[in-house]
Amino acid sequence: MKILLVGNYLLDCQHSMLGFATLMEEGLRRAGHQVRILQPPVVFGKVGQRLPRTGKWLGYVDKFMLLPPILRGAVRDVDIVHICDHSNAMYVSPRRRVPHVVTCHDLLAVRGGLGEQTDCPASPLGTALQRWIVRGLIRADGLACVSTATLTDANRLLSGRKQAPELLPIAVKYDYKPLSEDERAKRLRAIDGLDLSRPFVLHVGSSLRRKNREGVVRVFAKICDQIDAQLVFAGKPLRATQRRLAEQLGVLERIVETGEIPNESLVALYSGALVFLFPSRFEGFGWPIIEAQSCGCPVICSNRGPLPEVAGGSAWLRDIEDEDGFAADIVRLYIDEKLRNELIERGFQNVSRYNPETMIARYLSLYERVLSHQ
Repeated sequence: MKILLVGNYLLDCQHSMLGFATLMEEGLRRAGHQVRILQPPVVFGKVGQRLPRTGKWLGYVDKFMLLPPILRGAVRDVDIVHICDHSNAMYVSPRRRVPHVVTCHDLLAVRGGLGEQTDCPASPLGTALQRWIVRGLIRADGLACVSTATLTDANRLLSGRKQAPELLPIAVKYDYKPLSEDERAKRLRAIDGLDLSRPFVLHVGSSLRRKNREGVVRVFAKICDQIDAQLVFAGKPLRATQRRLAEQLGVLERIVETGEIPNESLVALYSGALVFLFPSRFEGFGWPIIEAQSCGCPVICSNRGPLPEVAGGSAWLRDIEDEDGFAADIVRLYIDEKLRNELIERGFQNVSRYNPETMIARYLSLYERVLSHQ
């Protein structure tokens, strides 16, 4: 089968979405199919990097004016098009010659555009963009939702679809696995400010409100009189308000910000962390949970949205407001090594549900069903 994957714009730095497209490409090639990734060309966006106020708009030129004609030419020689991120669903043309499948990771921004509270408020332009995305999602010949929570939203918000959306969880990347002690230490020594003689609590993600980094800081502050630990934030830098909160709570000097790091460093952080703390307010799936578990890191997360489903009983769950409970759980894992090892083992068992080969086989079945309806 000849498959065209539509990936995300490189300058948007959406690493999880870029990683998903790469995972799909690798898996489909291993399964013996011809596949390529097509991404919006970075042309006007290069200029935008030097002009912060107009950079976003120049990126739109690359995404919405330059890519569509390239895409129309590319589909002439493929059997199916798979748009790897629902936020690019506007590329599903009403007059397409080849069937299009879309992976829907979440509908939080769409819901925000409708005025629902998802920590994703939309401007008037953003609302129009989300409506454009919805029209593409309704047109798509196949729609795969990564969690039951996302599937529920899709059934509610995309009622005009001819074919019902279906549940198709994503998988953990091939290179996420535990490291030897020597290899882990080698990679971690390259991270500025990280003291390998002290345990560390890890959070991976952005500073968006829905990721609840403020809650992470408050929980960490509650354990500091019992554990001489550090708090590592991997991903986008903390906001000034988040740093001020850490300073007010007396933990700023214990915080390490890695910024955007390669997978090799992230795997080392997961492998070496005391615990992965993920008290997120809203998610479409919760990919970092299975990334952490794949690397042998115990997980404590919120009980919101799809997180209990993704964790499958292998993580400790708390209400988002129960920050004392989150703190107590971290201390328990620090004190009780047997309990921590049991949680790690449950994580390994859970991750077996997110096998890349299984995911690829399910996508190939979806492709075949879509093609059979043409």
